[in-house]
Amino acid sequence: MKIHEYQAKEILEKSGVQVPKGQVVFSVEEAGRAAAQLMENTGSGVVAVKAQIHAGGRGKGGGVKIAKTPEEAAAHAEKILGMTLVTHQTGPDGKVVRRLLIEQGLDIARELYMSVLVDREKRKVCFMACAEGGMEIEELARDYPEKIVKEWFDASEGLSQKGAESLVRKLGFEGDAASGAEKFMRALADVFVKEDCSLLEINPCVVDTAGRVWALDAKVALDDNASFRHPDREEMRDPDEENPVEAEARKFGIAYIKLDGSIGCLVNGAGLAMATMDIIKHYGGEPANFLDVGGGASAEQVTQAFRMILSDPNVRAIFVNIFGGIMRCDVIAEGVTTAAKETGLNVPLVVRLEGTKVEEGKKILSESGLNITSAGDMGEGARLSVELAG
Repeated sequence: MKIHEYQAKEILEKSGVQVPKGQVVFSVEEAGRAAAQLMENTGSGVVAVKAQIHAGGRGKGGGVKIAKTPEEAAAHAEKILGMTLVTHQTGPDGKVVRRLLIEQGLDIARELYMSVLVDREKRKVCFMACAEGGMEIEELARDYPEKIVKEWFDASEGLSQKGAESLVRKLGFEGDAASGAEKFMRALADVFVKEDCSLLEINPCVVDTAGRVWALDAKVALDDNASFRHPDREEMRDPDEENPVEAEARKFGIAYIKLDGSIGCLVNGAGLAMATMDIIKHYGGEPANFLDVGGGASAEQVTQAFRMILSDPNVRAIFVNIFGGIMRCDVIAEGVTTAAKETGLNVPLVVRLEGTKVEEGKKILSESGLNITSAGDMGEGARLSVELAG
């Protein structure tokens, strides 16, 4: 689950991470008033006007501006609000800006990069940092690989003082700034674990002229699998920033992620869904989605999943790949035939069924009157799907 920068900073501030004072606004008038209040309350001579979308690279796309007066802040807000902001993370269609963060300016002496993420290979949490901030991590890794420093820790123990001190030394902090940076990094690590994050990125992290460390920007992704521990988290969702089909899938308990290919996939089980996408690519095709209906899906869920696949105009063929253990093949078949008839199926459909109630499932499909291509195994199903998709 992605959240906006201002929401990420609210989470960070509650845990003792120093963030600039700011206010989220939804109109030009609010932007001007917020800028005036921040300038008066913080004594800062400038404010930042920052577009709030679920994507990075906003500054390069024209979504972040500096203002020296409330009037200038309002003028920037007028240009940014409602604009379609295109960045390297939004894709060519961009995202419409519907809210802004008006934030106090800082006297910046130094910029760094800091992030916390899960290292699945080591099965630990990794704190990654670089003395060069304000750049994309991909550029940092390519241009300054020797400057990227890492420290791993166990989630149950947190980032140790020794680990934080090691990072501080490698990043060149000295004096009071070193002490502040150590506390800052340990607080970030604590937030990552406590809030069940899948990513926490501060870029840039800045040191002001007084030696204080701040999270000038913040990008946080929250693990949906831990939402039961955070009942208030649902309020943080911004439906305007989410794919509407993915949001609909969540209501039905279906795991769906839209991709850029032409072969729709309907699979039960995340592992089999990943393998299905891999084998489609092996035969030269591109999957249009990741879709896992789960091990105990109902006919209604299968029908809804089928509708979601067909809502994608890029889909030129559908591959239903089911291995029925808990999931029964006849339930899948009922859902597929119902959805195909209701939606007026107009693309080739390849079905591979194996497992519980497989013969009953195949009978339902064969008697449906639909143009369905049956596959004997997963490889044959993927190959046929790619051929039929053209």
